Amino acid sequence: MSEGFLLSRVLLRFEDSSDDLVGELSAAAITPDGSLWVGSDELLGVERLSQVEPFVFGNHKHFSLLDFIELPNTEDEIDIEGMDYSHGYLWVMGSHSTKRKKPKGKDPEKDVERLSEVKSEANRYLIARIPVIDGNLIKSCTLKDDPEKKRTAALLETTKEGNILVESLKSDPHIGTIVSTGLPSKDNGLDIEGLAVSKHRIFLGLRGPVLRGLAIILEIEVEETKPGVLTLKPIEKDGQLYRKHFIELDGLGIRELFLHDGDLIILGGPTMDLNGAMRVFRLKNIEKRTEEMIYWQESKHLEVMFDLPIKVGADKAEGIAHFPCLGQSDSVLIVYDSPAPERRPNGNELLADVFRLKSEL
Repeated sequence: MSEGFLLSRVLLRFEDSSDDLVGELSAAAITPDGSLWVGSDELLGVERLSQVEPFVFGNHKHFSLLDFIELPNTEDEIDIEGMDYSHGYLWVMGSHSTKRKKPKGKDPEKDVERLSEVKSEANRYLIARIPVIDGNLIKSCTLKDDPEKKRTAALLETTKEGNILVESLKSDPHIGTIVSTGLPSKDNGLDIEGLAVSKHRIFLGLRGPVLRGLAIILEIEVEETKPGVLTLKPIEKDGQLYRKHFIELDGLGIRELFLHDGDLIILGGPTMDLNGAMRVFRLKNIEKRTEEMIYWQESKHLEVMFDLPIKVGADKAEGIAHFPCLGQSDSVLIVYDSPAPERRPNGNELLADVFRLKSEL
């Protein structure tokens, strides 16, 4: 598989130069007004950038999610891993993962103890939608063309141990045992990093677990049952609240998703905490699929697009969004976590890449 054809680079200019922001981008989405929205896995909000000149996004504005939805607490990070825009809403998703403490490399005895500690943070179990008008997030609004209808900020119903989706997954025949044990994300535990929304259908891409080399996409539907709270709608005839799609991604997990012309573009990467292939795939006609199945690369449904360059310890591709560029409608913007030094010309600036979706010239 050849590397993708790099069309251009785009400069992102922030007001803040902190590593928690510029060095930790993990999700991206573009709204119809041309605004670029990005999220850091270390913060409690999202960032909006506007195009100020060709290939430069600036006018940075931070939006705290606490202003729009009620999070379990105001301290823990959300670990934002997925973003998308659909029908007037910006959707934001946390990783739904537990984490194992990292060794610090100073005291061997304490490092061994740290490795035994697994932590769950309530804010990570977030799937939320927030109305967007003229490049701004708002808590609620009335539609101009239909005053009887409102758009409201809302999040998936939470529970003591996460949210109603996680509770449902605990009895799943494929991943229920893994979810129930709280296995950390970097140990092939539950880690949701991809988000794509099309009207009532929501696709969630799992970085982990990967089962026998097969990645998993969960499909759900939601409805607002009371102000500010979403619940899961039955998606199968037997009342099942989610649908699973198994995808052959060469053993990779899913880092991000977006819908493009009825197809699902998948950014794949290592499930574990290691350096490895970062690859882009196309799952065709996903919006026409209403059954659980396995999608193999030999089938007509799944296409391998291209590889991204690998840099040891840097440039971990995390966010992907549709971004027409230089006359190419089939091109994508990719943002990186742990960017290499050359991606940061200044402390508050970051270079993102634009690739063609087809690797051939």
